[in-house]
Amino acid sequence: MTTVPFDPRPRGGVSHVIGDTATPLWHKTIPQVLAETAASFPDREAVAFCAHGYRRTWRTFAADVDALAAGLAGLGLVKGDRIGIWSLNRPEWVLLQFASAKIGLILVNINPAYRLSELEFALKQVGCRAILIADRFKTSDYIAMIRELAPELETSAPGSLQAARLPELRCVIRMGAERTPGMLNFDEVIKPDGNMAAIDAIAESLDPDDPINIQFTSGTTGTPKGATLTHANIVNNGRFVVAAIRFSQEDRLCIPVPLYHCFGMVMGVLGCAAVGACMVFPDEAFEPLATLQALAAEKCTAMYGVPTMFIAMLQHPEFASFDLSTMRTGIMAGAPCPAAFMQRAMDDMNMRDVTIAYGMTETSPVSLQSAADDPMARRVGTVGRIHPHAEIRLVDAEGQPVPIGETGEVYTRGYLVMQGYWNEPERTAESIDADGFMHSGDLAVMDEDGYVRIVGRLKEMLIRGGENVYPREVEEFLYKHPKIQDVQIFGVPDQKFGEEVCAWVILKDGQTADDEEIRAFCRGQIAHYKVPRYIRFVEALPMTVTGKPQKFKMREAMVVELGLAG
Repeated sequence: MTTVPFDPRPRGGVSHVIGDTATPLWHKTIPQVLAETAASFPDREAVAFCAHGYRRTWRTFAADVDALAAGLAGLGLVKGDRIGIWSLNRPEWVLLQFASAKIGLILVNINPAYRLSELEFALKQVGCRAILIADRFKTSDYIAMIRELAPELETSAPGSLQAARLPELRCVIRMGAERTPGMLNFDEVIKPDGNMAAIDAIAESLDPDDPINIQFTSGTTGTPKGATLTHANIVNNGRFVVAAIRFSQEDRLCIPVPLYHCFGMVMGVLGCAAVGACMVFPDEAFEPLATLQALAAEKCTAMYGVPTMFIAMLQHPEFASFDLSTMRTGIMAGAPCPAAFMQRAMDDMNMRDVTIAYGMTETSPVSLQSAADDPMARRVGTVGRIHPHAEIRLVDAEGQPVPIGETGEVYTRGYLVMQGYWNEPERTAESIDADGFMHSGDLAVMDEDGYVRIVGRLKEMLIRGGENVYPREVEEFLYKHPKIQDVQIFGVPDQKFGEEVCAWVILKDGQTADDEEIRAFCRGQIAHYKVPRYIRFVEALPMTVTGKPQKFKMREAMVVELGLAG
């Protein structure tokens, strides 16, 4: 029987493609994938946290996961409970990712850059019953912040919290050896002598379509939304991502991207788990020298990163001293990559098979990816072609597919679309239509071969250094400032971060303020990457005849004023 090769090109002259379905979807849970990989490759190295000295084979890593799962169950946490994690890339993160999944807990990713108001909103929005936190990162004192939100910790027995501002939170687990009143230490939660038969029974009762992860995406209407993903969503997506770069148990993937994001925990961790590849973490957060050291010392074959990471490494003064001969491939995502740096990554970092990926948290995340053998023009100028079992349609304002070569909004359908936004059916219905298509808000063009090029955004989101910033969310926060009458947030070009945050502010009558006062109001309350770099105080805003602010005119004015490349 002759097999007809899959043809990714669109049909009928319209921008609509359906991915290859020859390879069946996995109907597996995360613990099933880990168990199968540990059985297939028990003695291969699974994970190496360079900064923490944590190394495990797949067998010993699975044993650590089981011990943590038993401990979590011993705290009274049951299937469906939400458990948050607020940390940079540490061994505890990956252990919790698998251990929570083993007993059906829903892992809630908290952005390490979150400050008080964002943390409080996230924990309350999804009703976290427990949270695992690091002690601090840079100027963010996580212990102090959680104690400010829950001062009752001082007098609570660990695991029995009753906090007025966080009514559903019962248990705070902290990393590190120091002890904090009302909190458990991570090490004391681990139970290697726990009832593993009971834990295995819970794992066997899980359904691949159960929700297992909530990731917050900032909202255009002012508050973040909890994108709810299932085992099947993220297990299959991680698997298809690494298939595109021809991963196997022989590969060693360097992961300097954050675990709280799909790039790290799905494309990285679950991708490696799908095939038995090793996960290598250089440090808790990206640092170019530490990443170069890890690539060389760990003999990595691949790396994930946003373009600014690759640029920082290639420009590092010690770059030439590292032997990167074992490198082969990787993924760049999060922002467009300049052609010159893509070529340098291929040549100087030996990443000849590097690819570009595109997607969104709500689609688990990847729906389009370039191939290792695509020509340079395709890899730099497009985000590739359709993933297996996914469907992409570029549509006009009426929701109809646009002709090839014309601009339309990206709609995505298939196994990869989230269940919805946690406890927000109305906002879910605004994003996922009756036909099951997720509306991205991104504008794109598809060519006759099915390659897609992103050309803009319907929504006003800007991307600063790989982090999504939604203007409405920052505006809602700044409206709380007692001197501000009106504010508009938009992005302006930036050589280092791609875009920077700019604010045009109208003060209330009789009020005065300067840039530093506005920035000081933001610090400690919203993530650092959302704080406006440029602030202009104006008397009026450019408006349409219907009274809507014209942000494109504000942007054009700032580009001229600042002498930026538009």
